Amino acid sequence: MLQNLIGPVADILDKFIEDKDQKARLSHEIATMAQRHAQEQVLAQLEVNKQEASHRNLWVAGWRPFVGWTCGVAMAWHFILLPVTLFIASFAGFEIPQLPSFDMDSLMTVLLGMLGLGGLRTFEKSKGLAR
Repeated sequence: MLQNLIGPVADILDKFIEDKDQKARLSHEIATMAQRHAQEQVLAQLEVNKQEASHRNLWVAGWRPFVGWTCGVAMAWHFILLPVTLFIASFAGFEIPQLPSFDMDSLMTVLLGMLGLGGLRTFEKSKGLAR
C-alpha cells in the first residue's frame, strides 16, 4: 500500500520543495519507508514464531507438528494406502464404495511449505544453532 503512495508524494515534493538535495533526501526516505515497514513486520512475525515454537504447551507449540502429521497421513493414504486397499479389495473380489481422496494440490502446497521450513530447521540443527 505504501508503494502506491510513493509516486504521488514524490510529485508533491517537487511542487513544494525547491532545494534539490533536500528533495532527494526526502524522496529516498519515503522510498525506503515501505521496505522498512515490511522488514519490521517480518521480524515481528519471526519473534512470534520463535515464541510459539519454544512454548511447552501442546496447544501453542503443537499445531505445526499436527499439520505435519496430518499432511503425512493424508499423503500416505493418497499414494500408498488407497491404491493398496483398492488392489487388495479388487483381488479378493470385493465391491467397495468410492473411497475418499484429497485435494492434493492444496495438500502439496502446505506440505512443501512445511518441508521447506523443515529443511531450514535441519540446517539450523546441523550448524548447532538450534536445540
